[in-house]
Amino acid sequence: MTQVIELVEHARASGHMLPDAVGRALAASKVVEASPDPYAPGRWLLRAGSKVGSVAIGIPGSGAPVSVRITPKVPIERLFFILGYSLDPQGNWRDGQVDVGEQRDLLPALAHAVERQIDRSLRQGLLQGYRTTEESALVVRGRIREADQIRRRLGAALPVEVAYDEFTTDIAENQLLRGAVERLLRLPGVPRQVRHRLLHQRARLADVTPPVAGQPLPAWQPSRLNARYRPALHLARAVLDGTSPEHMPGGLRINGFLFDMNRLFEDFVTVALRESLRGTDLTGALQDPLHLDEADAIRMRPDFVVYRSGGIPVAVVDAKYKAEKRAGYPDSDLYQMLAYCTALGLPEGHLVYAKGNAPHAAHQVRHTGITLHQHALDLNQDPAGLLADLAVLSRQMRADLPV
Repeated sequence: MTQVIELVEHARASGHMLPDAVGRALAASKVVEASPDPYAPGRWLLRAGSKVGSVAIGIPGSGAPVSVRITPKVPIERLFFILGYSLDPQGNWRDGQVDVGEQRDLLPALAHAVERQIDRSLRQGLLQGYRTTEESALVVRGRIREADQIRRRLGAALPVEVAYDEFTTDIAENQLLRGAVERLLRLPGVPRQVRHRLLHQRARLADVTPPVAGQPLPAWQPSRLNARYRPALHLARAVLDGTSPEHMPGGLRINGFLFDMNRLFEDFVTVALRESLRGTDLTGALQDPLHLDEADAIRMRPDFVVYRSGGIPVAVVDAKYKAEKRAGYPDSDLYQMLAYCTALGLPEGHLVYAKGNAPHAAHQVRHTGITLHQHALDLNQDPAGLLADLAVLSRQMRADLPV
């Protein structure tokens, strides 16, 4: 029988009886913080960090895997709004209406949402497009690849190395959908009724080649033709990007799906701020690489930098998925923002946190003329409130811009 361990994101460590091989695998995978209890042999102390989701750890020679489920602190509907807005702020999820059905756990809700979006995408049939194919053939089709013909065939007339464009359903968009379906079907914890519907979607995509594990995912470009696919494609990409390691040393197998809330929060804040700059003379750059020193030896990558035309930096923002404790936010965050402002030559810097004791705090740094702002964004409020708070932050940031 599967041993199920329930953890909550960023909660205190709890003790669990585990085989040492499983405890070591969890520690090595960094899914959770895991350490042996020094006072109880066979007992491991587990603490979830910012990763949420579900993983199963298989033990060689045993039919009893261990399942670890990590519940996010934010409501499931809110998490999917943040995810959907980050992936496509102009899309159908702007109001937070992501269909998770009656599911209240992350993985079942994700599987339900993906299946529903794929079903809507395929109601008008599979999208078709042209795919460039290179092969050896007995007849000439398309164009002859002369260099390959000479190198591989040494002057022989047949077979012929050819390249041609084929009109097919086996294109990047359908490959991503098929890959997400295959991935979800392999994950433990997907409800039976959702799994049954996923099998139906796999049958509809039977002629499509799924992405190869370990290889780059197929690339697609938004167009008028694939507009009906876009919500499903964004969710499919999230599924394929959020997979956990499947193999560990010693034959252990870890299989599951995880969201990193740090990354999710950073993406949401920076995308929302970038959207707030539409219609202005300002542009926003996400994760722009910078250097602190003149020799370009000390690298930095702030989450969001605002530029005026001509590439002149005028504001910098860093998002931190952490809540303020009684003692306040960590001083290290202020030091980091001070370095960003110094390198960019800016008088103002903005830190955005997931929750705080007050909505805003400002610190004037001695002898520098630099002011560091700390903003708190409450993720427990509804989507309209989240976007409204970020709009207020954006207006404040623009009001403080240097002339």
